[in-house]
Amino acid sequence: MEALLELLQQNARLTNSELADRLGTTAEAVAARIAAFEVEKTILGYNAVIDPDKTESSDVSALIEVRLRPEREGGFDHIAERIAKFGQVTSCYLMSGGYDLAIIVEGPDLREVASFVSEKLSTIDGVLSTTTHFQLKVYKQAGFLAETENELTRLPVTP
Repeated sequence: MEALLELLQQNARLTNSELADRLGTTAEAVAARIAAFEVEKTILGYNAVIDPDKTESSDVSALIEVRLRPEREGGFDHIAERIAKFGQVTSCYLMSGGYDLAIIVEGPDLREVASFVSEKLSTIDGVLSTTTHFQLKVYKQAGFLAETENELTRLPVTP
């Protein structure tokens, strides 16, 4: 992957000047390259990685395995694109293995996520089955380790 993209994935808040210093180029060249990435949709967007345990939100997240019947024209693409358009779906991936899609769904509570699965997702023509796994705790997200209680109370190791 291009070095600029790697730096942006690590910290998208770096200024163009900071990025240029790390890459040995100019801030103008960095700005132009970032603009090109955005136009060609290599960079899809920017967001903050948030530790859900440190917010007042009670939202829930679930990983849902979806088995599909492929369509004659387009295979899984049309169904996956339809599923990805739902507001509750934050991520949608074509997978190898025992199921075809992995989707991440978020909602205000368990009931809303369950309702999405039973009333919207499972009723789509071509969806054969779903398996829902609710997220219980975040240890690492988008490359960032969540702070755990063990880190705060760890005793020093002595020989």
